[in-house]
Amino acid sequence: MNYEGNIIRPPSEANAILLQVTVGCSRNKCTFCGSYQGERFKIKSDDIIMADIAFAAQYCRRQRRLFLCDGDALIIPQQRLLNILRTIREQLPWVTRVGAYANAKSIKMKSAEELRALSQNGLGILYMGLESGDDSTLKAINKGATSATMIQMAHKAGAAGFKLSVTVLLGIAGRERSQIHAEETGRVLSAMDPDYIGALSLMLIPGTPLYEDHRNGRFPLIDAREMLAELRTMFAATHLSKGLFHANHASNYLPIKARLPKDKAPVLALIDKALAGDVDLKPEWMRAL
Repeated sequence: MNYEGNIIRPPSEANAILLQVTVGCSRNKCTFCGSYQGERFKIKSDDIIMADIAFAAQYCRRQRRLFLCDGDALIIPQQRLLNILRTIREQLPWVTRVGAYANAKSIKMKSAEELRALSQNGLGILYMGLESGDDSTLKAINKGATSATMIQMAHKAGAAGFKLSVTVLLGIAGRERSQIHAEETGRVLSAMDPDYIGALSLMLIPGTPLYEDHRNGRFPLIDAREMLAELRTMFAATHLSKGLFHANHASNYLPIKARLPKDKAPVLALIDKALAGDVDLKPEWMRAL
């Protein structure tokens, strides 16, 4: 397979075929993200992409999922992306689901009909980084979209037939807006009503604007207990019709996995025990991105 730069994929795609169709991220301006530092965004050539699909057809016959790397494959022009999906379906018929990252901008750029065509041709799940439902925090981290836009684009993706997985970041608002961020994120997640939610805990990456803000005293990084309190508020404020709420990423201090709404009460009880000191938290040295 032909790979360039950092290859980033969601934790749930650990066993997927990783087909790199773009290099980097089409936005690459979020203050906390160091995934694509120094990389200039580009769409890879069709020749390289098709050669990689042919390689996967020969050597990746056990994987049932495929993920389109890197940061925003949905930005690819419609006909090129449809051709990639159709080739995957033709040459890798055992693949049952194709996934990709998407942001509010790229979903907005596609018409409802275009999104449905992508869904009908095998693109089954979109991973969307909300980070926060608090508009002040979204502006501070240079996310490039408001919470209202995020909600609209989530509904647009769902109406087109996609499964939707939304990522949020504990600690991203700092100390002053911690609980506001948690409440507002729960509100927005409830309005989006995604199939999956992944809550990660902020880890500062050297070289990013947010890291420099922290180093210069402009951004206080909350501690483990404050992140846990933020998780409790966020989880309590999140109401899904059906969906999974995960906070079991390697960055988290307390791994939780809940199917909502049925697991709301026992998970809140677990978080309360941890806040009371009756459940051990993951030590700092064990956390990772």
